Amino acid sequence: MSAKRQRDAASLFAAAGLENDAPRPLPDRLRPQTLSDVVGQDHILGPDGALTRMLETRTLGSLVFWGPPGTGKTTVARLLADATELHFEQLSAVFSGVADLKKAFDAARARREMGTGTLLFVDEVHRFNKAQQDSFLPVMEDGTVVLVGATTENPSFELNAALLSRARVLVFHSLDAAAIEKLFAHAEQVEGKPLPLDAEARAALVRMADGDGRAALTLVEEVWRSAREGEVFNAEQLQGVLQRRAPIYDKSADGHYNLISALHKAVRGSDPDASLYYLARMLDAGEDPLFLARRVVRMAVEDIGLADPQALVVANAAKDAYDFLGSPEGELAIAQAVIYVATAPKSNAAYKAFGAAKRVAKEGGSLLPPKHILNSPTKLMQAEGYGEGYQYDHDTAEGFSGQDYFPEALGRQTFYNPPDRGFEREIRKRLDYWAKLRRDKSS
Repeated sequence: MSAKRQRDAASLFAAAGLENDAPRPLPDRLRPQTLSDVVGQDHILGPDGALTRMLETRTLGSLVFWGPPGTGKTTVARLLADATELHFEQLSAVFSGVADLKKAFDAARARREMGTGTLLFVDEVHRFNKAQQDSFLPVMEDGTVVLVGATTENPSFELNAALLSRARVLVFHSLDAAAIEKLFAHAEQVEGKPLPLDAEARAALVRMADGDGRAALTLVEEVWRSAREGEVFNAEQLQGVLQRRAPIYDKSADGHYNLISALHKAVRGSDPDASLYYLARMLDAGEDPLFLARRVVRMAVEDIGLADPQALVVANAAKDAYDFLGSPEGELAIAQAVIYVATAPKSNAAYKAFGAAKRVAKEGGSLLPPKHILNSPTKLMQAEGYGEGYQYDHDTAEGFSGQDYFPEALGRQTFYNPPDRGFEREIRKRLDYWAKLRRDKSS
């Protein structure tokens, strides 16, 4: 039901002398009635916001709202329908199938013939498969519906390119502390009573909301239910009463990838404190510690490599230690490995070298190695020159022959270029020494 219909329904109850006493949760009772009531999305709804500019023309194109739960995506879609005088139709991709979509499209066509447009709001739109997403294209193109899809997932990965090309993506942000405080103040004003919290507990409640407006108001309602007459909670009491709301973290969703990316970047940036923070957040949210251990192994080979060959040993040992000890004891081994890789000298030389070698190998994959380094087990192969001219490196004074091992058509290539830091400083010296020997032997 749209905000306008809710108001109309309330008026009908009042006109009939009836009270609508059905209990409604606080987040529903405080749902914004106008777009200006929405908090925390000023970049979209402020004076210069994207939606504000669209509404100045009283026309909408199809949209995709991307953002975390509780940031106002459904509410804004309802209010947009009111503001543009479109019929609001809502579907959830979790519960809807092809038959539901066909029914919604047919109803929209019928309304269009009567002069009324339709805003079709699809929650969790990313859950529709490719064929279902493709079914929106004709009705978007001919104007049968204005599609507003909501998703908590990155649209670039989860939505078809064809659908994305016909819709504008608007990003909804998690609510910051100031926006959550506005919700608290609004709730206190509507309910006519203050939250029974001291300043520290109030700040803790803001953090517990985790940027989710709906969750914030649910927590507020729970605080009021729990407080006895005249009781005021401090932060410790609040945590006991609410049993501390678990962090919002879907291991299959964006939060998972955002946090592991943050951990990897902090390690790469040689910041052990930030690295431990993100590790702790992920463990607290229920991430599989073995997944984290595997990622630390990846960090050791991608961002440290041969600058400190011991990093891979430590990372692997941490994985084995966790496998042996389990939680929570084994988590310390992962934390120790994270500190080690974060403080190790950094080099992506091996990572870049392997990538460059793969590209060249793909382009010249059919080139034969030079004959002098090929074995010659048959007389025919000997006659063809296989193995001819090969020099056994150990027979030379330096243990280095300086031969060319690349295919003749390719010529010598340089993929690995170690920096002058960490253990790779020693490798650099060896490579320079061998390069000089190779030049001397060829002159």
